[in-house]
Amino acid sequence: MKYIILTLLAFITSPFFAQSAQPRSVYDFTVRDIDGSDISLESYRGKVIMIVNVASKCGYTYQYEGLEDLYREYADRGFVILGFPSNDFLWQEPGTDEEIQTFCSVNFGVTFPLFSKIKVTGRDMAPLYRFLTSEETNRDFSGRITWNFNKFLIDRDGNIKGRFDSKVEPQSEEVLKMLNEIL
Repeated sequence: MKYIILTLLAFITSPFFAQSAQPRSVYDFTVRDIDGSDISLESYRGKVIMIVNVASKCGYTYQYEGLEDLYREYADRGFVILGFPSNDFLWQEPGTDEEIQTFCSVNFGVTFPLFSKIKVTGRDMAPLYRFLTSEETNRDFSGRITWNFNKFLIDRDGNIKGRFDSKVEPQSEEVLKMLNEIL
């Protein structure tokens, strides 16, 4: 019995156990894409990532067009946008995943990856967004998501390098400056 307890203590104090308990980068998360498949964000290692919470019935919905243009312009340099629909702000994303995908494709020609609808605020916040907004894991850019179309810029090593409010356009000078620095 003593051997089992010592072995268990060694395991839970090992770096492996500690690492799995506290995510260190966005690569530590698995999320569900809009088609229902689980996707490890590890598959985006080595790319510059923009993570955006999106909605189809928001005053900022037009930003889908700018996001798609940005994605097409920089994709060949290792840039990807990951869109996470959320219904957290005035129920501005009421559709199903299938309806959201159709809306984005038909109205904005979206080709960047979209994911299943998640919570980006509150008690049921998705673990990825808890990581992105927590002061413990993101001291420089922490704080609650304020509205749809908040944007996080992640470098090729999975580090959060910038955060942009909803009103900041995807192709704004400040976004492009940071994106070009990271690329």
